[in-house]
Amino acid sequence: MIRDEGYFQNRPVTLNTHNNLLKIEEHMYILDDVKKPNAFRNMFPYSEVPKVPFNDRTVPHDMPPEIWITDTTFRDGQQSRAPYSTEQIVTIYDYLHRLGGPNGMVRASEFFLYSKKDRDAVYKCMERGYRFPEITSWIRASKEDFKLVKDLGMKETGILVSCSDYHIFLKLKMTRRQAMDHYLAVIKQCLDEGISPRCHLEDITRADIYGYVVPFCTELMKLQEEYGIPIKVRACDTMGYGVNYPGAVIPRSVPGIIYALHTHAGVPHENLEWHGHNDFYKAVVNSSTAWLYGCSGVNTSLFGIGERTGNTPLEAMVFEYAQLKGDLNGMDTTVITELAEYYEKEIGYSIPERTPFVGKNFNVTRAGIHADGLLKNEEIYNIFDTEKFLNRPVLCAVSNTSGLAGIAHWMNTYFRLRADAVDKNSEIVQAVKKWVDSEYESGRVTVITDSELITVMKQTVKEMALIGSLADKILKA
Repeated sequence: MIRDEGYFQNRPVTLNTHNNLLKIEEHMYILDDVKKPNAFRNMFPYSEVPKVPFNDRTVPHDMPPEIWITDTTFRDGQQSRAPYSTEQIVTIYDYLHRLGGPNGMVRASEFFLYSKKDRDAVYKCMERGYRFPEITSWIRASKEDFKLVKDLGMKETGILVSCSDYHIFLKLKMTRRQAMDHYLAVIKQCLDEGISPRCHLEDITRADIYGYVVPFCTELMKLQEEYGIPIKVRACDTMGYGVNYPGAVIPRSVPGIIYALHTHAGVPHENLEWHGHNDFYKAVVNSSTAWLYGCSGVNTSLFGIGERTGNTPLEAMVFEYAQLKGDLNGMDTTVITELAEYYEKEIGYSIPERTPFVGKNFNVTRAGIHADGLLKNEEIYNIFDTEKFLNRPVLCAVSNTSGLAGIAHWMNTYFRLRADAVDKNSEIVQAVKKWVDSEYESGRVTVITDSELITVMKQTVKEMALIGSLADKILKA
């Protein structure tokens, strides 16, 4: 935003206690009640791929003292798959509690309240008595639903306050003034019930940040002061248009959006939350960027399950946190593997094999030269101690160079054998080696897949009538 010299004349000069520099007070941003929607056609031509323009104006890093993860597995995560059963919701909620640890790193989880099944799940989760994740809701903006939230004993609920002109003009058929007045009236109803509203600024990466979003959030902060009840602001990158590039133009700039909400609208760090989608493969990096520039909360779903391309994966942000902060702050990351196994075996959800941290092959080395290095020292080709943090020992795929020892190593790590580990003299290892040799003698040049090995082992167990714990594990694989 370019301003002439006269803009700053007679404005108060004060000390910025954050960086100890003098600053000139900015003016209050007022609503720009345009007559026609601003579709930012220079960035979003629709008939072309969206564009990322730059003006090279940057804002400073401003990571809050505390950052955390919130969860939308039972809300946005249920909008793209078959609904979870009540029992599944309670089990997953238990896992989230364990994963978040004693410091509540998974701070909150939001639930639908539309049906009796939804409410039953809420009641059963509340019976657990956990402080974290705090149970919050997502409701329609009506007085009846606010009363329902209050009757359930919830302190907070999400309310949709779509903020781009695409939604205000084209979906709601309102002007900006009408939309703002409508939203503020609904939020006051929520506050009148003593409930903390979480305002979901849908489609913020196509919104007029200083012409609508900042003026609206400024009004929210006035209501917060008036009622003495926290009002949270969730910046929703609904279409995944956000970018983390320094100097990119708003509304696509994630740093620019967070800076505007915190610095110019006055939303405290702890009241700011980012909700990203993965349409352009940027959900994770944009969420981390939101942390770096002032959001305390990042909203996620397990394995990224959500609308269209999905949300920011919860498990990804666990390890983003550790990389940014230098520790896990009490999170139990082995629960991530338990959750993945639960989804696969009990829910029937198939996680893509190469998904980081949770896919079946995320730490499996298949390239021959990589396998050689891995067998000498696993640090060469493993991202970190995956056995320690995820209870997932690194695996080395079987090829024509594996030999009996390599096949035994694969079986011991794949089936996590300890006391009953096999060695190269085991008859099942020798049977698999014989099959592998025949494959490569026939001209094969690729590595053997896990499913092929398991099929061969199952046949071997049946043909040899093998018994024991390993035979049981093979047959159940």
